[in-house]
Amino acid sequence: MRIVSWNCNGALRKKLHQLVKLDADIHVVQECEDPAQSKDEHYKTWAENYIWVGSNKNKGLGVFASKDIQLSSLKWDSDVLEYFLPCRINGAITLLAVWTRQANSPTFGYIGQMWKYLQKHKLQLPTTKTILCGDLNSNARWDVWDRWWNHSDVVMELEQSGIKSLYHHQNDELQGKESQPTFYMYRKLGRPYHIDYAFLSSDLLTSSAVSIGKPDEWLEFSDHMPVVFTIDQFERN
Repeated sequence: MRIVSWNCNGALRKKLHQLVKLDADIHVVQECEDPAQSKDEHYKTWAENYIWVGSNKNKGLGVFASKDIQLSSLKWDSDVLEYFLPCRINGAITLLAVWTRQANSPTFGYIGQMWKYLQKHKLQLPTTKTILCGDLNSNARWDVWDRWWNHSDVVMELEQSGIKSLYHHQNDELQGKESQPTFYMYRKLGRPYHIDYAFLSSDLLTSSAVSIGKPDEWLEFSDHMPVVFTIDQFERN
């Protein structure tokens, strides 16, 4: 099974030709428009099997699956936290799609939203056959010394549940010391950051592999590179 997480930087309908080249079974897309409110028929046809959340019809978080995949939403309360989409794939895999935002919070913006969501739902997040992926807008290099909900704290909580970053596992790199960026601020090669992630439960790590899109192929479409990963133990239909 091939999964892609990509912040498309808006107007996904105009970028589908690029995204479909990745030949994925599941697409987790941040900053995409709501297909139900779109007037683009090609986009609506492509998005026939999906779930979506957002307060702005033009920029939300969507999970899009191939038509032969069973995609079912999990009704985990997000309250005012933004944005989280928990779902089940083929009744077997739990996927938590993420796009963290400032969410008008004076204190718990971005990774703070992720930390608070984990406090609400950590016990519901299975320790096996589980994926958490998306744009976290965060990196360990931005940890604040006297804050208890840093990026590193979120990573530690996930690891305590047996859920680890596939990129760091595969490349043997430390959080905050990534050699491959996933984001280029203002689309400038001189402003690289690693803020998009795929976390997998330990039972999936050994049969999985991840790659990150190259800026010469993707920067004209978005400031984020796609995170592409395969899970070999789940065959493609």
